Amino acid sequence: MSRAALLVLADGRFPAGGHAHSGGAEPAVTAGRIKDAATLERFCRGRLHTAGLVAAGLAAAAAAGCDPLLVDGAADARTPVPALRQVARRLGRQMMRAARATWPSAELDALAAARPRGAHQPVVLGLAARSAGLAPLDVAYAVAYENISGPATAAVRLLSLDPFDATAVLARLAADLDQVAQRGAEAAARAVTDGVDALPAASAPLLDIAAEAHAAWPVRLFAS
Repeated sequence: MSRAALLVLADGRFPAGGHAHSGGAEPAVTAGRIKDAATLERFCRGRLHTAGLVAAGLAAAAAAGCDPLLVDGAADARTPVPALRQVARRLGRQMMRAARATWPSAELDALAAARPRGAHQPVVLGLAARSAGLAPLDVAYAVAYENISGPATAAVRLLSLDPFDATAVLARLAADLDQVAQRGAEAAARAVTDGVDALPAASAPLLDIAAEAHAAWPVRLFAS
């Protein structure tokens, strides 16, 4: 299948529910950690090399043919905060609906049956990419980009940040994105033979703490 499928998968209009989530940007803006393009860039770079790397490895492993249930278990182990686990599975359910409608496959059906409450979103995304005929590196790029484009888009809404400045931030992170996608795909290749313990397990404690606090806010613009 053509790599044009990657454009569909990475398109912000793909109905996977990501537009309702800020990737931690909303609590970071409230705390003053994101206040302009420069601080947005630092936030996105940190997120890319931690949460982004983990997600890229998980998605690439599912796309490479690792048992998606084992990869989903690895995702649970790498997501210690209940709020983020709930978000990941909620997004996974939405991604599953979109993926099964777009690229129907027995593998997606089997995962949906085994995880009726939702598998982690990167795992579903990786299996969707596999169903679309994409390579593990392809989906690692899609996931890594999603991990920074979400906060950048949210910052435009939260701060009335100039969208040209937000796009420039993403462009400046291109080399980092290349590195993270490559590392995620390489780890996935090792996981095929060595097991899911070979996948990245980078942590971002401040993102975890902020996510738990944000989940308790009575009023918020984004779901996470």
